[in-house]
Amino acid sequence: MRMSMKINQMKKDEYFEGFYLIKRAEVRKTRAGKDYIAFTFQDDSGEISGNLWDAQPYNVEEFTAGKVVHMKGRREVYNNTPQVNQITLRLPLFGEPNDPADFKGKPPVNLSEVREYLEQMIFKIEEATWQRVVRALYRKHNKEFFSFPAAKTNHHAFESGLAYHTATMIRLADSIGDIYPELNKSLLFAGIMLHDLAKVIELTGPENTEYTVRGNLIGHIALIDEEITKVLVELNIDDTREDVVVLRHVILSHHGQLEYGSPVRPRIMEAEVIHMIDNLDASMMMMTTALNLVGPGEMTNRLFAMDNRSFYKPKCD
Repeated sequence: MRMSMKINQMKKDEYFEGFYLIKRAEVRKTRAGKDYIAFTFQDDSGEISGNLWDAQPYNVEEFTAGKVVHMKGRREVYNNTPQVNQITLRLPLFGEPNDPADFKGKPPVNLSEVREYLEQMIFKIEEATWQRVVRALYRKHNKEFFSFPAAKTNHHAFESGLAYHTATMIRLADSIGDIYPELNKSLLFAGIMLHDLAKVIELTGPENTEYTVRGNLIGHIALIDEEITKVLVELNIDDTREDVVVLRHVILSHHGQLEYGSPVRPRIMEAEVIHMIDNLDASMMMMTTALNLVGPGEMTNRLFAMDNRSFYKPKCD
């Protein structure tokens, strides 16, 4: 048995032990009416789920989201989904790891480099109205933008994931714009920098991330359009100008389909490209995260956001 085994190092049917952060803890009932706790555990290498059966009231009170625990168990696979079973939990003893910050996923690049890159790219928005709107909204939401995740669960669901996702999309757009010079890079950059900015309103933050009331009832696409409208008034910019209309369009259409939350479908080239880049980066992050949790020759769990498909990790990697 290995001490403090990382989640992405756990092997099928092997026993393990170590310290992990409880990301989520939800009390549920079995068909027989007995309480159990459905957990999601995480460390800086990934996440894995597991259930504590026959949970007692003191277990519910003791093992809550945001706490570090010592766990022993067995890593198994059920319906192509890695999980931990036969688990026993306890709180850390004096001197043992207990800081939640040590167990959180982090962006694979330095955050200061992401911040510097995005600040530089704002200067490359050559259309004055778009740059003014982007600058105004980044000043307003600067602190939250660089700390929030991009989602609760699906992709870039880690601290500073929103800024990392945005920067990656900008890099992709910059390269694509070199290949297709008919694209307006300034519009691509401005649209990408704003497309998910209202996640700072839709979500509660990097700690125990949940949806806010406005996030649940309005959603980040409508919320960012509202933020843009407010800024236009503050800057005394006419909202009927074409440059304003196309900026709002690329943001309102970035989910691509009406059933995915966009009130309009992409109707200009830059809107279609932003939608494709957004899907590409989200899909790559979801696949990478899932594949990091399995060994060569294994399948990942089913990814709901990718048509409920599971993915194979080739042995030849």
